[in-house]
Amino acid sequence: MHDKVVSSSSLLPNAQAWQNILAKFVLLFFGIALWMKWMSMSAGFIVALVWILDNGHRRLGQIIKEPLVLAILILCAALALGILWGDYPESGRLKWRRYFALLVFIPFLSLLNKDRLPWAIGGLVSGYAIVLMIGIYQCVIAGEQGIPPLDISYLTFSSMLGIGIIISIYLAGESNHKKIKSALWFLTLLLLYVQFNQHGRGPLVATLLGSGLLIFLRYKSEKKVLLSIAVCFIITAVAFAYSGGLYQRLAQVQTDIELSQQGKYDTSLGYRFAVWDVGLHGIAEKPLFGHGTGVPEGYFEKTVMTYKGGIYKDLPKYMETSHYHNDWIEIGMHLGAFGLLVFAFLLRSWFQTLKAHSLSIPGAALVCFIFISGLTDTFALYTKVVTFLLVITAVAIVWQKKNMGEKTWEYKRVGIF
Repeated sequence: MHDKVVSSSSLLPNAQAWQNILAKFVLLFFGIALWMKWMSMSAGFIVALVWILDNGHRRLGQIIKEPLVLAILILCAALALGILWGDYPESGRLKWRRYFALLVFIPFLSLLNKDRLPWAIGGLVSGYAIVLMIGIYQCVIAGEQGIPPLDISYLTFSSMLGIGIIISIYLAGESNHKKIKSALWFLTLLLLYVQFNQHGRGPLVATLLGSGLLIFLRYKSEKKVLLSIAVCFIITAVAFAYSGGLYQRLAQVQTDIELSQQGKYDTSLGYRFAVWDVGLHGIAEKPLFGHGTGVPEGYFEKTVMTYKGGIYKDLPKYMETSHYHNDWIEIGMHLGAFGLLVFAFLLRSWFQTLKAHSLSIPGAALVCFIFISGLTDTFALYTKVVTFLLVITAVAIVWQKKNMGEKTWEYKRVGIF
């Protein structure tokens, strides 16, 4: 009898050890899998499952104290509520469901602690490095935009590069080791060069503005250093602009504008003008609570036939419309002013979370990047990039807790619920 009790009691620590190993592996795996279209969704479900096995749901009351966690829950609840006054589509691409991918932040953050942090960082860096190498090959050797083998568009790849640039600049400023600092600045230049060779104008502008804000905030008290870095950054950007054919793309923008003035909207910029116009018209129709979750996907093609005498009626042949190429118009179409407030609260909470952990400078730069990117595309629907940002945020939070000697969330069998 005594032997059975001893044997049973020894099983619990052993089970917890295996559970910890499983959590480490999943954190490592997720950082790599989030870039793979055929694995990212499954990886998210695996993270959630391991979180439940790790009794993460018992720590939800602690995790929800982070402003970003609360904001994500509010946004997803608002979208779910919006189905009640929307006409749920029987068919369609249902891209709005991608907003719910934000929820993966909760189990990922809850699984992290000081012991598991290196595994999460390893997965994050490994995944980024693998995708970056494939992307550089596609850009420099194959002459392709984006990363076709991984089904990553040039906009997603450009956004990924932009985030890497901002993080590299910040880490270079924080590092006290000359070799590491030099390596990070070299990485920044490499990423910037590749980004200038991508056709994504919006992510590039967001990167330059976000990086500029970061440099200003980081070195504003060191005027000579600030001026030196700013001059070097501008010279580098101009040099890369020439080599990357940016001026040809700017000339294309002017051509698109001229064609739009002639009533020809079947161009990249002209199509966006049309989508924004119809989207703003849709918001004006139902300004308070929008058309309901899911309805805007089919709204464009129905409306263009008669709107403004049908000047956009041929655009469905040019491109199938499933979103409005602007975060604010997109959420406004779904949920109106209510949705706009919720989305603004999300961005504010993202910054507040990073600020609370002494990361206000990179927080301001990243939120600036998200905001600017969302003006020309539905950045919030770029699942891979947004998930990548959330993983960075989670890692940064736990890293800061570790450095400041703060406790992370307790991993006990008995939780608060």
